[in-house]
Amino acid sequence: MEKTEQMVGGASAVSRRRFLGYAGAFAGVGMLATTLQSCNKDDDTNNTDTRVNLGTGDIGILNYAYALEQLEAAFYTRVISSPYSGMSPAETALLTDIRDHEVAHRNFFKAALGTNAIKDLTPDFSSINFGNRDSVLGAAKTFEDLGVAAYNGAGKLIVSADYLLLAGKIVSVEARHAAYIRDLISNGTFADLTSLSAFGSDNGKGLDGALTPTQVLAQADPFITDAINADNLPK
Repeated sequence: MEKTEQMVGGASAVSRRRFLGYAGAFAGVGMLATTLQSCNKDDDTNNTDTRVNLGTGDIGILNYAYALEQLEAAFYTRVISSPYSGMSPAETALLTDIRDHEVAHRNFFKAALGTNAIKDLTPDFSSINFGNRDSVLGAAKTFEDLGVAAYNGAGKLIVSADYLLLAGKIVSVEARHAAYIRDLISNGTFADLTSLSAFGSDNGKGLDGALTPTQVLAQADPFITDAINADNLPK
């Protein structure tokens, strides 16, 4: 039996319930919501700047993550609502699982940030042909690799140990997504890091990519209608 079938197909596949269970790694940190609610929302004193202001400090980093989770959740929701031509039942189940993870991540950040949360962003998926498998999976690979690199790069900017723990738990789920998408594109490539040079990986040492918020937002910009102000994020 081919690896792709073992990973996503039929009765031998990881069940949807078990796969969703992987996301439980971050569910236990719901108590962070109380801490975040006690923080004051960053004031945007520049009334002429119409960009979406992520804020400062740890709140800014969490809004940064929230923006990316909004993008991924919107993408996979669209994928499942309008499946590409020839999407198999196994692929449907897998991509539905990933959608559910991303929606859970998005909803967690929105609830935890409360009044500190940025607004709902408007995605721009005009460059993606949702009826074409290659186009969809290629975009999924970009989003997952970018998400992993974003969390890896932002970790050193987080002050709170609790928030750092949260980021570590979510990035591990995003990395699972990246591996599954790779295997759907080309069977057996789930552990391949050779294509990650654009995401700051050290391919010779088996390390995933790490990018700064500025680098990540530049790559995400074509897929988000709203302009984002990350000027006040920690450096």
